Amino acid sequence: MNGYLLDTHSFLWSIEQPEKLSHSAIETILNTQNVIYVSSITFWEISLKIALKKLSVESYTPIELLKVAEESMRFVLLPLSPIEAASFHQLPLIQHKDPFDRMLIWQAISRGLALISKDSQFEDYQKCGLQILW
Repeated sequence: MNGYLLDTHSFLWSIEQPEKLSHSAIETILNTQNVIYVSSITFWEISLKIALKKLSVESYTPIELLKVAEESMRFVLLPLSPIEAASFHQLPLIQHKDPFDRMLIWQAISRGLALISKDSQFEDYQKCGLQILW
């Protein structure tokens, strides 16, 4: 069994605009042999960006997205562990400064998950152990 963590945009696209996902991402998400995780960090980011009017979710509220992720999409919700929060300082500040993205990167590295993301800035973290799928 393989584990994958969805970046926030990959999560939203999987629910609202799957045509934006790469062929490889779609195949990975649909493969029932894979475990697809969505971090609590993703829901925090979505909620904050909606509050700041930086994001408009077309079809769902953040709470509904949470339910869709669990029930319809069979995604596994991934909480932020105290160890991940406390050890986050170990992730080098290479280029990317977005705290949400950096925590998702850290969760993926810490848990040995591949991160499903289109963000090319994440590639710099491969030397820290990040696996990226797109």
